[in-house]
Amino acid sequence: MNAQFNRGFTLMELMIVVVIIGILAGVALPSYQEALRKGKRADAKSALQDAANRQERFMLDRSTYTSDPNDIGMPTPFRSEEGYYQISMAACPTGSLGTCYTLTATPVPGGAQDDDGRCGNFILNSDGSKSVTGTSGDDYCW
Repeated sequence: MNAQFNRGFTLMELMIVVVIIGILAGVALPSYQEALRKGKRADAKSALQDAANRQERFMLDRSTYTSDPNDIGMPTPFRSEEGYYQISMAACPTGSLGTCYTLTATPVPGGAQDDDGRCGNFILNSDGSKSVTGTSGDDYCW
């Protein structure tokens, strides 16, 4: 056979390459999406740490914590820097707001983190305890 007619790929070879690319994409895409979610979780953690630092400064100045985000320089409603989470303040379940607080970072409804079932809401208490409401443990998310 003449060498110039043997150049190129057959349809079967092209189909095999397409199938291999499809399999690789099917494996890589979920890992990529989870890596993006994990990176966006840092937005919640940094916003909670910032709010906790502001509460502690308020406590040093006034000997009490506040329930008003405006008192510590946070707008209402307060969103994290990148806008993936809303931050709220509440009194501790076992005490009054003046002596303790609970900060909660909730994914913005309809936002990029709204479907993050592994970590869900991030919770930071005035005693430094950290927890989440998702299906993964606190150690995984924090």
